[in-house]
Amino acid sequence: MNKLLMIVLALQLTGCATARTLDAAKPGAPVVYAGTRLDLYAMNGGCCAMDRFGAEAPSYPGVDLPASALLDTLLLPLSVLTVIGVSFQATGGL
Repeated sequence: MNKLLMIVLALQLTGCATARTLDAAKPGAPVVYAGTRLDLYAMNGGCCAMDRFGAEAPSYPGVDLPASALLDTLLLPLSVLTVIGVSFQATGGL
């Protein structure tokens, strides 16, 4: 059981659709629930994920779907603010 858990975690870390869509920053790509939408698009046989989402679909979208849905839900307030045009001028360091 422990090995199965490690394999699932390794697959999640290498192919999270939410992380891929956040890194893509493609103009016109969906923002709200983007990772979940990418997984569902791939599961339904979508052909052109790179053109639509700016990111490749994970190899195992069914395995990635629960984690992407959770992460997209946690990031929902930020993605809604992004869609309505609120921007943050965050800076860090000293």
